Parts: sequence; C-alpha cells; structure tokens
Amino acid sequence: MRYRTSRQHVVEMCRTMLERGYLKATEGNVSVRIPGHRLYAVTPSNYDYDRMRAEDVCIVDFDGKHVPDDTGVGLAPSIECGMHANIYRERPDVNAIVHTHQPYASALAFLRKPIPALTDEQVRFLGRQVAIIDYAPSGTGFLAKNVQKKVSGGDNAFIIANHGIVALGTDPDRAVFNMALLEKVSIAYLLALTSEAGRVYTIPAAIREIAFAKLRKDEKRIAAQITEAVEPLRVSDEEVLPSADAVAAEPAAQAKPGYAISSYLDVDDTMRRLKALVAQPVRGLRHDAMLDVLNYFETKCRASKEITDRAKRRIPGGVQHNLAFNHPFPLAIDRAEGAYLTDRDGNTYIDFLQAGGPTILGSNYGPVNEQVAAVIRESGPVTGLFHEYELRLAEIIHQYMPHIEMYRSLGSGTEAVMAAVRGARAFTGKKMVIKVGGAYHGWSDTMVYGLRVPGTYRMNAKGIPFGATNSTRETFPHALGQLRRKLIENRFLRGGTAAVIVEPLGPESGTRPVPRDFNAQVRRLCDEFGALLIFDEVVTGFRVGMGGAAGYFGVTPDLTVFGKAVSGGYPMAGGVGGRAEIMATFGSGLDGKSGAHIQVGGTLSANPLSCAAGYFAIQEMARTNAPVIAGRAGDRLTRGLQRLLDKYGLPYVAYNQGSIVHLECSGVMLMDMRSPLKLLKENKPRKRLMEQMGAAYAAHGIITLAGSRMYTSMADTDEVIDEALARFDRVFAQVEGV
Repeated sequence: MRYRTSRQHVVEMCRTMLERGYLKATEGNVSVRIPGHRLYAVTPSNYDYDRMRAEDVCIVDFDGKHVPDDTGVGLAPSIECGMHANIYRERPDVNAIVHTHQPYASALAFLRKPIPALTDEQVRFLGRQVAIIDYAPSGTGFLAKNVQKKVSGGDNAFIIANHGIVALGTDPDRAVFNMALLEKVSIAYLLALTSEAGRVYTIPAAIREIAFAKLRKDEKRIAAQITEAVEPLRVSDEEVLPSADAVAAEPAAQAKPGYAISSYLDVDDTMRRLKALVAQPVRGLRHDAMLDVLNYFETKCRASKEITDRAKRRIPGGVQHNLAFNHPFPLAIDRAEGAYLTDRDGNTYIDFLQAGGPTILGSNYGPVNEQVAAVIRESGPVTGLFHEYELRLAEIIHQYMPHIEMYRSLGSGTEAVMAAVRGARAFTGKKMVIKVGGAYHGWSDTMVYGLRVPGTYRMNAKGIPFGATNSTRETFPHALGQLRRKLIENRFLRGGTAAVIVEPLGPESGTRPVPRDFNAQVRRLCDEFGALLIFDEVVTGFRVGMGGAAGYFGVTPDLTVFGKAVSGGYPMAGGVGGRAEIMATFGSGLDGKSGAHIQVGGTLSANPLSCAAGYFAIQEMARTNAPVIAGRAGDRLTRGLQRLLDKYGLPYVAYNQGSIVHLECSGVMLMDMRSPLKLLKENKPRKRLMEQMGAAYAAHGIITLAGSRMYTSMADTDEVIDEALARFDRVFAQVEGV
C-alpha cells in the first residue's frame, strides 16, 4: 500500500479527536499532505471514524481529483476534498487540515462572530483573529474558493458560517492542537460575551503583532522546505534493489574484477538537489525524538561516557582521531568484526564508518590477520632494514595499477601528500601547487588551505606561517575555467605550476562529485602548462576498484597518493607512486650524490607489519572481488535510502560512487565563500544538524562518518543493508514535518 505513513497519520488524528469528543460518527473530515507529491490523504466520505483503517483513507491530488490505488477498498473521498486541495495549493506551510463541527466554535459559526485576539497563545498558533468564512453549501466549489481566499492571509484557524471550523497545521499534531485551542478560545469568548455584553477585552495590538510575527516566521520556514525543494527521486516499492549477494555468489573463475561504480551518477541532477537542500531551512528530528536520542546515550552508553570523560584529562578533546568525535560524546569500541562494531556497554552497531574507509574486506578480516601474524612471528613488526614484503607490496600495486612504476611507502596519507608535492617541485623546478577548494589532502602545512569550504584560503591554518601556504592556490570545484586562469597566472607571474592535485571523485570523497570527464580535462590542462597531475587516491585506491580511480576514469596521473586501504586497515598506511623518472627523486639513502633527492623518511615506514598487511589485503581483495561486492552494497544502500526519502518527502540527498555513499541532510559541506553571509549565518546550525542526525543514526544502531558519509565493505550482505534501511526508516519517520 502506497503512502502508508500519511494514511496512518489521518487515522491517528481521527482516533485522537474521537477520544476527545471533537468528532462524531462520520461528521467532518481530516487530511494530511503527502510529502514530496502534489497529493494528500483524506478521510473517505460518510465512513465511521471508529472503524477506519489506513487502507480506507483516500488519496486525492491538488486538483481535488480522487487518485484510485491498489488497496481494493474503493471508498470515495470526502465531499470537501476540493476545499482541502485549495488550502494545500495556497499554503505550502500547511501539512495537515482538520474540519470539524465542534460545539462551541459552531455556536460562533451560527452567530457569525469572529474571535478577536484574546491571548498570546491564540495569536501565536492561530493568527491575528479567528475570521468568519462566508457561507456556501457543503462540498461546493463556492465554499472551496471562500476558504482559499481567507487562508491566504496566514492564519491557522477559521470559522465557516453556519457550518463548522477549519484548523491548519504544519504537521498532524499541530493541526489537532490548533483545533483544540480554537475550541478552548471559543468557550472563553462565548462566556465573555454572555457575562457582560460589550465588555470583552483583547490583547494590545503591539503584543498581538509580536506573537503573530513568530507564527509567520515558522510558517515561512516550513513553506520554504516545500517551495524550494526538488521532486524526490521516485523509487517504487516493487523495484528490486541491487544485490551484493549476487556478486559474491559468482564463482571465482567467473567473477569480473571490474569496478565498484556500476554506473556513474548524474552529476548535474545531484548538484541541483544538493543546491536545493542548501537553499532550504534545516530540517531535523522533532524535539521529542531528539530527546529520545540523547536519552539513549545517557542510559545505554554509560561506560563509553565514563572512559571518554576520563580521557579528556589526558588527551586533548578526549579522543585521538578526528573521526572519533561524535555528538553528544564519543563511543568507546571494544570489538570490530565484519560489518559490526560493539561498544563498551555491549551495544552493537552496523559499521558504515569502516575506520574511515580502509577496510574494504570488512573489519578484522581473518584471512589477512592470519597471514600477517605468520610474517610477524618471524620478523617482528619492524626491523629497520629491508624486508621482502616492501618489494611484494610495490609489485602487487604495479600489477593492478601499471602506471605506478615505482612506489615509496610512508606513514600516512598526509605524509604521502607532503612527499608528492615536494617531489613535484623538485622534479619540475617550479613551486606553485593548485588544489580544488574544499578537498582534504591531509593536515600538512602546504595543504591546510581552502580546507573543506571552498574559497576560505587560510581560514583553518591556525599555527601555520604565511610562508608555508604562499605557493598554494585553490580553485572552486568543477571550475575548469578558473583552473586555466590560475595556471596562466602562475606561468607568467610565479614561475609556473609544479602540480595540480585532485581527489578524482571530487572534494571530500565526492561530496561535490565531479563530472565524468573532469579528470581528463585536468590532465589536458596539466600537459598544456607543464604541470604534474597528482591523484589523491587515499580513499579511492582499491575502493573504487583494483585499478583505482585512475583505471576507472582511464586517466593516468603522474603521481598517485595512497593511504587507508594500502595496508588493509593496519597502521602506517601511506605511500606515493608514479612514473619512474619522477619517483627517482624519492630515492633513499644518505649520499645525496644525484642532488635531486628530496628528504622523505620515517623509522616505521615500510615496516614488515604494514607491507605484509597491504600485500595480503590487496591479494584478498582481488581474489574475492571485494571492491565490486562492496560497490553493489553501496548501490543497494543508496537506492534504498532514495526510496525512504521519497516515502517521507524529505529534502535530503542520497547518492553514491560505488562503496562511497553520501547522505546529505544539511548540505553544510556544500556551502562556500561565494555566499559568505549565508556561510557565516548557517554554517553552525547546519553542522549541528549533521551532528544530531549522526547521533540519531547511532542511537538506532548505525555508525556513519559525521552523519553524512558511509563506506560499505564486502561484509555488507543484502541482509545487513536491509536491516540498516529499516533503522534509517525509523529515524526518518521522526523528522520534523513528516
């Protein structure tokens, strides 16, 4: 049955009003807007509310026409459906309507007496006054037009002459509340009228206007969520979701190595949806639902809170890793296994963080652990001298990425970016480096520039001297024309450009996804201006496929930066590789004979533990086809999320690039310095919403990266993904206005 949630809202509203005595038998009617559609659910005509079920509720479009569906009940909608349709068209802030014949308000309907502003509460929720709508026969277009004319003023309650009342709300609960408040005010007004004729005192006009301004502000905020939204992606209940299990079940001999990205996303449409999300007011959980989330952490996560509170005395901020800081406090994890995490309190979570992306095989993968343990039993985790697995790791990377002719292991993605930039400058003899604004390339002095928010230059560069970033420039995402201008400026004013560094899927792992041909065009610009092209494949290396993003896009960079998956989730995950002639500048040793060697190093770089782990993990990823399986899991998760967003009419945006899944609820990562006032005003509330949604997901047993990004792994079977979608369903059902 389609639109079950909206139908159920109608049934629940009727039940509530029956219990309170506001409805009798079949009188009156109730409706709820269906989010994301020009449809609403409304009570059937002449049908007993006490017997009503969700499937009995009718669906009507905004032209007032009945939309038959597959419930098989065949009831006709209320004769007042034209009135409801007119209200929804006229007032985008209204999501629920109540029409009743309640006794005290009806008495005023017979007197044709409007209710003036008696209390602040009345004005704040109902409007400046409760006006009288001119009489017209029930169910006629005349009555529908009379109502539409009155509701356009912004009030939320009206008395229909010789008929009854209409109460409007931004959600079903508010519509019922407004209806009840109208009856309360009607009783008070009638008593005042009969007590001493002509001596009814109203509140001062100035106070009335202050209270009314609050109402209008709320109404405009809710209306913007509809008028500035784009139509959700339609995903029917009958559509079969992509299957990771089907790929995993293929015999090894028949499995196609392929890539995690089954089809490249429509970037223009995705960006249109993301921009629409940023244009709207934030929309998070209802207040009561957020209190339940906080209560989960306070009551179910006490051991985590105790140990992380202790940690604040010895660790800055209480955690060592940026990803570990979650609202309202970090969770302390005791066990990681496959697709799950278990915290100190014994709570189990579906793990879509996957340590930030490196564990494509799933957490704590046994076959790799066993082989690594065998190597370590012989050599220990570090020797300080050469070990066979340094070579094996370099050889297996070259096997799957032939453009990596040589590879130098380092300690992290940040170190690898530092080395790549330094190597590019040494090889080209030029100093300028250009990055895409908003991209994250680690925390080195050179790259903390235009970090996360495009156009912010040194906003995050506290503690970094100006000289460290003097040779770094940024361009806005997708802005190839601006990149060309920067390259021209550098050629004529600054001695040329050493390198352009990009995340091949787009800044922040595709938070701003790039068009399919973007990398190829950057490659051409680099060739034209004699700059090296550096791919930051810290996230995409092996996660997009065994050939990395370079293989998927068919674009060959000069240097490639690795991290995360290059040691399969073990520590010291980093390195840089590329053309042999460029990689010659990374030669180790103390002699310095060539004069071209750059200074890179690290006592623990290329240790047996990390190199063996990387070698065996890459071997296992190829053997099991893990990147493709993880990618199909990402497809299933994304399509399921899109179905839920359609179901609830939410403005959130879900999309994926294989096993990298984005779920944007606030759009904070899409803001930039093109709109500095909007950034200044909305950055904090949008970031707060992202944190709160991340907490809500965790309270329902899902761990994400900051509430906006998820990494799927080979361990995410169809059953795991379907359970996650059921949990997301419960969260989305608690969003304001649903």
